[in-house]
Amino acid sequence: MTRLSSLDTLPDTVRQPAYDPAAHGTGIVHIGLGAFHKAHQAVYTDDALAVSGGDWRIAGVSLRSTEPARELTPQNGLYSVIERSATGTQARIIASLAEALCLQTDRAAVLVALTAPQTHIVSITVTEKGYGLDRATGGCDPNHAAIRADLSDPANPQGLAGLLVWALGQRRSRGLPPFTVLSCDNLPENGKLTRNLLIDFARHTAPDLVDHITHDVAFPATMVDRITPARGPATLTLAQELTGHEDAAAIECEAFRQWVIEDHFPTGRPAWEAGGAIFVPDVSPYEAMKLRMLNGSHSMLAYAGFLSGHKYVRDVMADPDLAVLVRRYLAAASATLDPLEGVDFDAYADDLAERFRNPHLGHETYQIAMDGSEKMPQRVFAPALEALHRGQSLAPFAFATAAWIRYTFGRTDDGTTYALRDPREAALQSASASQEAATALAGVLGLPGLCPAELRMNDAWLSSVEGFLSQMIETGVAATVRDFAG
Repeated sequence: MTRLSSLDTLPDTVRQPAYDPAAHGTGIVHIGLGAFHKAHQAVYTDDALAVSGGDWRIAGVSLRSTEPARELTPQNGLYSVIERSATGTQARIIASLAEALCLQTDRAAVLVALTAPQTHIVSITVTEKGYGLDRATGGCDPNHAAIRADLSDPANPQGLAGLLVWALGQRRSRGLPPFTVLSCDNLPENGKLTRNLLIDFARHTAPDLVDHITHDVAFPATMVDRITPARGPATLTLAQELTGHEDAAAIECEAFRQWVIEDHFPTGRPAWEAGGAIFVPDVSPYEAMKLRMLNGSHSMLAYAGFLSGHKYVRDVMADPDLAVLVRRYLAAASATLDPLEGVDFDAYADDLAERFRNPHLGHETYQIAMDGSEKMPQRVFAPALEALHRGQSLAPFAFATAAWIRYTFGRTDDGTTYALRDPREAALQSASASQEAATALAGVLGLPGLCPAELRMNDAWLSSVEGFLSQMIETGVAATVRDFAG
């Protein structure tokens, strides 16, 4: 079977780009060339090119892994997106990626792309842990490996902050306008956070750039949504069946997608609205809705589901007790939100529950469970604090927190061990090493920059979390789920 490398000989059942890729130049550098970008921003850009054209193809950059470049380069950047819903499966070929690079092996090409006059946007999906944020200060974390390396050698950046500050400095010295920095990660006020990160990094390495970044560089906020499971061998087999070609870069995702963007692009942008993107003056209420409802319930069901023996999200939703807890969490999270014009939170919760039930997506609870220390603050602790202020029930958030702390023990109820896959794994395991409820609770929630002080000092919150955690330790997670659901 031939490798996918052109748009020729594809079956009519496969949707193809409605434009000639060679006729469009590159205007975007994307950092974090993983499955989510390929399922989301690259798809919206493909739609924009088809409708409005323009030089908006993407130079995709991986900071460390050479795998994306190895997969995509022989395919001329082409790959298939397999959209799976309860009603069917559809494959389409995406051509918006002009090239795939790795900073470790293609450094010169990456630096050229970042400083090219035609680069107007640098977009980002490096996950929460990739930024090197100090959540307590809002600046850069000197203990983060990439931040530490780039602070010591800013002329040879390895990480996100160092790379962007270096590139902005180079552009300024050459008389080029700055690119727009577009974070597409699940961080609250991701534009503002990224801006503060770069300003703080520049204070340490390039003080002359602080005013420039503060006043001249745009950091629009975004909210992104599309469930994209980790790829397995079955994905590649399915791509072959659907396209008639070997596709080493194929990905699967749900049919649903959403992108809400603050419309602030001083040097231009693609017509992403052609793919359904929504441009608004303030993304924050949409962001809060998604982080608290979708992401928060995802984290809760991942920890409780994984520890109850469920491999996939769809298995969690097939468990009647866990399904009750998911709906209860969604209701509690929605109650912490202010009304949003044009949005019915109950309908959104119904849609989320159906998306989680999708029988064709193998979204692993263990995948969602990773990086909990980076996710819990905005997904669970933020709505818990708001519920505390509003006098609402803390129980769903306390249960989610207890399930996460129980997860940090690194073993299931039958003694099977697993890696936490968390940037603070050693600290978390040390904090919960006693595997005793009160001590583990105090140790984990006491880690710096994690849980808001107001929650950590609230007796009702602590008592609720400790109660759930004690029960999980004494009777098992599955039994605790059944008891709480009942």
